[in-house]
Amino acid sequence: MQPVNRIFLIVLDSLGVGEAPDAADFGDAGSDTLASVCASACCAVPNLRKLGLFNIDGVSCRPAAAEPQGSFARLTESSKGKDTTIGHWELAGLLSPRPLPTYPHGFPPEVIQAFEKATGKKTLCNRPYSGTEVIRDYGEEQLRTGALIVYTSADSVFQIAAHESIVPVEELYGYCRAARALLRGEHGVGRVIARPFAGEWPFVRTPRRHDFSLEPPSETMLDRLKAAGLDVLAVGKIHDIFAGRGDTEHIFTAGNTEGIGKTLALTKRPFRGLCFVNLVDFDMLYGHRNDPDGYARALAEFDRAVPRLLERLGEAESPDYATAVNNLAGTYRLMGRYDEAEAAYTECLRRYRQTLGEGHVLYAAALNNLGLLSLDQGDLDRAARLLDEASSVLSLHPECLDEFATSLCNLGALFQKLGRMEEAGERLRRAAALYEEKLGTATPHYHATLNSLGLVYYKTGRFREAAECLERAERAA
Repeated sequence: MQPVNRIFLIVLDSLGVGEAPDAADFGDAGSDTLASVCASACCAVPNLRKLGLFNIDGVSCRPAAAEPQGSFARLTESSKGKDTTIGHWELAGLLSPRPLPTYPHGFPPEVIQAFEKATGKKTLCNRPYSGTEVIRDYGEEQLRTGALIVYTSADSVFQIAAHESIVPVEELYGYCRAARALLRGEHGVGRVIARPFAGEWPFVRTPRRHDFSLEPPSETMLDRLKAAGLDVLAVGKIHDIFAGRGDTEHIFTAGNTEGIGKTLALTKRPFRGLCFVNLVDFDMLYGHRNDPDGYARALAEFDRAVPRLLERLGEAESPDYATAVNNLAGTYRLMGRYDEAEAAYTECLRRYRQTLGEGHVLYAAALNNLGLLSLDQGDLDRAARLLDEASSVLSLHPECLDEFATSLCNLGALFQKLGRMEEAGERLRRAAALYEEKLGTATPHYHATLNSLGLVYYKTGRFREAAECLERAERAA
């Protein structure tokens, strides 16, 4: 079995396939999001069907694939809770024995009073509300008074909405940070969410939403991957869900379309580890609003991207992908970003070894490039080892005699710098013999090889041989 180098974990946020055993505890008895969405005429998902979406145990809303191309399973959450935070934490290996607090009747007076004291702002609403409806119903009052709209939902969230002309976004983020500092322990909600809006009544939400999450109480998969030196790329609201912990790079998105586009772009990028993606529109725009047609169109959009995702994942295991990594490493080297070049060349070597084997010419080229990088970094001993290994591989390929001779000459010069004269002389003699026997002597490389060999003889006291070499070099010139 080939080792897996990259994993793309893509969460279609809120797309369930039937009620969980504890659904009634959260008012969700009888829920089946996929079945509801598939009832829409807008739901065209042929690629997900091919992978086995409708072969999942208990899913009968569409015909199953006769020969599904993917692996599939029905999973049940073990944690107590149904919100974004707990669900993603469990995906990352962290179980939550207690649900995060929710507020179906609004936040208690002690929470609101503490928030108003910390921010110096009055509040409006304080009820569970739809995000679009709350700005429609309270937006004008917010504009008139400057008070902050505070509301919640079925999830464990403390949401703060304000018009951007009255409360600039960075100021709104500051109020969210104040709320996050207050909401700990008993009132430790999963997320504090900034919900800026703009325009005139009925107003529109802007894409500058930002989540301030409760930090995971213990180690997650992301922490372990990062500690092991692997890449952890967080796309969408993953960075926020884990309170910025455990990822090596994060990419925010404005919605599903951008999230899919960013994910497709990352399939072309060399990395080793996890790309964790959340496509939020399923939940935020369609699930909360019970909009099956909108949900179906979003699912169809993702389905159209599936073939490209699968095709590009396959490309990552081909030699062409290793060549792309090699080219990227060369760019880093030219820019002087040696640590990144080192990582990319090392990854290129690993991929060539895996796909082509250590005897391939491209493997030799990658060794050579890593050796030249070591020269740039001043590590001559390591450079000599890598270049010598590359030369040994080239010696196996009769079609590469010219490159082999050049590698021997370069090694001769490097061994001279290291004071390893015997090894320098041996490589240069082999190079000279190749030119004389196979490649021809009417080349400046032959002249340079003899000059270098003469210099080695001179430095080691072999003056007669030095003179002979230099005379041959003069005749060759």
